[in-house]
Amino acid sequence: MMNLERQTTRRLHEEHMAALELIGRFEQALVANREAPAPGDAEWRAVVRATTAGIAGEIDRHFDFEEQSLFPRLEANGDGQIARLLTDEHVVIRQVVSDVMDLLHASLAERLPATEWQTLKMLGLEYVERMKSHVQKEEMALLPALEDALGEDEDEALILEYASG
Repeated sequence: MMNLERQTTRRLHEEHMAALELIGRFEQALVANREAPAPGDAEWRAVVRATTAGIAGEIDRHFDFEEQSLFPRLEANGDGQIARLLTDEHVVIRQVVSDVMDLLHASLAERLPATEWQTLKMLGLEYVERMKSHVQKEEMALLPALEDALGEDEDEALILEYASG
């Protein structure tokens, strides 16, 4: 891993690592259960709650911050190609997540029928793979580009904006 000097990039990196840990737990739970867990299954409920909270933080807050506050700076700094690629990935991930979230919430209310469980597993594993790939791109391309693009004052303002949002 490279040495991250900016607070903004360090914060994004920390969130990436937390997201990878969380999606790893989600992936394990999906693979470990051949059939839909019962709504009262404490382990499944914990995974679902952590996953839905993580999705809300990563998909809503993190993606929005990147799109609204970081990607325009990359565009201005000549790194628009990576910003456009990551924005396109955000669109696809948001689409997959919408269906995953509906099924996760349903799984807490009742045992999913076999076809819905298979759909959740398929979409959940697609989400996991897309997020792993996306985080890797951000770690390898976005963070270094931001390290170059952000000055100290701009970094300070961005981290305060992110912390308050």
